[in-house]
Amino acid sequence: MARIDFIGTGNAFAPSGRLHACICIDRKILVDLPPTIIPQLRRVGLDASSIDHVLITHWHGDHTFGSPFFFLDRKYLCKKVQKEPLEVHLRPGGEDLLTSLSTGAYPKSLDGFLSQEVRWNFEESATLEGTDWAFDRFPVKHTPETDPHGYLLLHKSGFNFLHCGDSGPCDGIESLAGIADVILLEMGVPDIGSFPYHHTPSDVIAFQGRHPEKTVLVTHNYSSANGIDTGFQRPELPPPIIQLEDGDSLVVSDDGTFTLVQSEGRP
Repeated sequence: MARIDFIGTGNAFAPSGRLHACICIDRKILVDLPPTIIPQLRRVGLDASSIDHVLITHWHGDHTFGSPFFFLDRKYLCKKVQKEPLEVHLRPGGEDLLTSLSTGAYPKSLDGFLSQEVRWNFEESATLEGTDWAFDRFPVKHTPETDPHGYLLLHKSGFNFLHCGDSGPCDGIESLAGIADVILLEMGVPDIGSFPYHHTPSDVIAFQGRHPEKTVLVTHNYSSANGIDTGFQRPELPPPIIQLEDGDSLVVSDDGTFTLVQSEGRP
């Protein structure tokens, strides 16, 4: 059995009731390191030493600015002895960027750690050692300067999860949608203009129309969480589109079937 926990479902502005978008897979794998990563891990009973692999989608701050705190937690506060280096999967140039970010935030505090206790992996496809997962990375449509990519995550059961990173509609997502069982789309902006680098509610609805047999989940949501009456209100999206809330999870059985488990207290 596998489990994908949605430990944050908000966009860059963390609307009321949502932390920054982030997923944790089998309590060993993170996709992205948002600024709120440490409280997000604490909420589910984890710390940085629990994580064996980190997959980075792109360089924007709401996806990487938690790096200094994550590395500090792993070096100084974790009681678990890490027998193997943390493996960070990212695009070329990411090592320098995350190293500069972390050492700039905490000069000398991470000396030696990022070169000795982190293994930087630039492969476009890889098996995640010590887990039942592998991935293929693919380009998506987002701010070009951030080198944006998504991940097709493949479980040994045959279940395929398409994590689209931050992206507007694009060929990369469309080309892989057919082999995915569940597709995670970002919806960073409302229908108030033209935003090619994000999905709007109308874009999500159109995508579901092109792939009616697929389960589509929405994260990186611009709206306040269910039941909170501030900020942008939650848009109406037709079923079977599901707007995730922090604390929701996806449970995958050994035969590749899956179930969405909603967080306690969700309306």
